[in-house]
Amino acid sequence: MKLNKKRRLAAEILKVGVNRVWIDPEREADVSAAITRDDVRGLINSGAIRARQKKGTSRGRTRERIARRRAGKRRGHGSRKGAKYARFPRKDRWIQTIRPIRRRLGELKKQGVIGTSDYKKLYRMAKGGAFKSKAHLEMHMKEKGLLKG
Repeated sequence: MKLNKKRRLAAEILKVGVNRVWIDPEREADVSAAITRDDVRGLINSGAIRARQKKGTSRGRTRERIARRRAGKRRGHGSRKGAKYARFPRKDRWIQTIRPIRRRLGELKKQGVIGTSDYKKLYRMAKGGAFKSKAHLEMHMKEKGLLKG
């Protein structure tokens, strides 16, 4: 049975595309008997006509790709768009280095392990880029005898 006109009416009523209109195959006779919009609306309310769910785009493949990226894959030369320092700016790298060093210096000063003058001197050195990391700072302090232990 051709139900094109009913399908079009149902699509307008449901506010979906014609291809998303589902007609119950067991109630095709009822649908073909429908003439007015009200008849079609009644069939929609009774469940003989429904709107199919919208098809989405699966995120499965994307999630897989993101997981591989986190594991360090797919990051070779061919996958890179920006320059080295556009991808990881020098300032961000500096922030990652200096914050833990300054935090450690603050802790040591608070604990009384180093005095104010030593703290100020080391702080200025850190600002000047003298220490690569917290471990480097600790090593320097041990060598100079500022750190007990």
